[in-house]
Amino acid sequence: KLLTDEELEKLEAPYPAYVRDVPEMYKAGLKEVEAMEAEQAAKEKAEKEKAREAAKAAKEAEQKRIEAAVAAALAAQGTSAAGEAAPVATAAAATGGGFNVDWGSAPEREVTLFYPGQTSMEWVLNGRDHGGARPFEKGGDRCTTCHDQETADMGKKMVTGEKAEDTPIPDKRASIPVKVQAAHDADNLFLRFEWEDTDHVPVPFVDGGKMDPENPMKIAIMLATDEVEYADRAGCWSTCHHDARAMPHAPEQTALDGSEAAKTIDLKNGVTKYLKESRTKIEVKGRRGKKRGGWDKLKSPEEVQEALNSGLFMDLMRYNSGKGEAENGYILDQRYMTGGGEFTVNARKEGANWIVEMKRALKTGKPGDLDIEPGKLYNFGFAIHDDYTNGRFHHVSLGYKLGLDNDEAEVNAVGK
Repeated sequence: KLLTDEELEKLEAPYPAYVRDVPEMYKAGLKEVEAMEAEQAAKEKAEKEKAREAAKAAKEAEQKRIEAAVAAALAAQGTSAAGEAAPVATAAAATGGGFNVDWGSAPEREVTLFYPGQTSMEWVLNGRDHGGARPFEKGGDRCTTCHDQETADMGKKMVTGEKAEDTPIPDKRASIPVKVQAAHDADNLFLRFEWEDTDHVPVPFVDGGKMDPENPMKIAIMLATDEVEYADRAGCWSTCHHDARAMPHAPEQTALDGSEAAKTIDLKNGVTKYLKESRTKIEVKGRRGKKRGGWDKLKSPEEVQEALNSGLFMDLMRYNSGKGEAENGYILDQRYMTGGGEFTVNARKEGANWIVEMKRALKTGKPGDLDIEPGKLYNFGFAIHDDYTNGRFHHVSLGYKLGLDNDEAEVNAVGK
């Protein structure tokens, strides 16, 4: 006779009689390792700061050289340099990017995005799938606590179908290292992303090999406060569920079309992302053959509206490269791609690299847009659909902390 899920959970639970004190030798060794890691991190931070200062000084020197050359040329022509040099200098400074941001003085963090396969929020919370479920849920560990340095290896396991992927794409890359920078002025947040593009890898189960032929690349970012459950630890994973389209427990379209939920949310193309805050129940364990997720367990429209008013949503912005389209929406009971404030994107290819710069007002006053304020940290994650991919076949980041002029932020937007 097989054990029930309840009996298995009881066996897995900590047993008080087996509790032992942690050996002092282990504690001392752990402190030594932590000290070494802190020293290395401080060294790397100092080196990066030195490099930024050198780049900033070089840029300022080059700007002065340009201004001097312009002034000399104007003087040689008998023209006053005072009225002409300033516009030339402004134009030269603007060549660094579409929003006139001096990215040379902004901190840079490399974030390795990875292929996530079919790892839903329910997967993360289930010990049978994910060995870190207990420390995540009971201990409050963030995904980055264990996985920040191993995302590339995680991506390899899933992109090959070794783990959590039923339909692997042969030769698809497992991860994408991305350089991330952030800045702000009095009114706006600016973000910059740079990564190397990939050669086209046809998808064997899609006609023509391209899931989204119109868009070679899409990039999306999400922001949330700690009030959204799991966002503080898992970032945008809290929006991804086992019953979303192309996931293991995605409902048949006939079931969606005939459901009560279809009267409230758009299910014409399957279940999109949603948050636990919009559902009365989420099935996590899948006990006794139950489907995991909660697509059809919608709260009332009034409750969903109250959650939106209370900031219990995931702010979502996306750029579609083929159409040159910038979208600003949010996720709560479903994914909305419109309704947010102005969101501007400059994207270009330089050689083999994509460079994407984003601009969004710190405060828009629009529903589903977070107000970004000094002194606060926000949960930040992003995803890239490269090589004409769509849906869940993207590369994603873990959840990080974003702030304004905040040394505690993992992505620190500095004042410009």
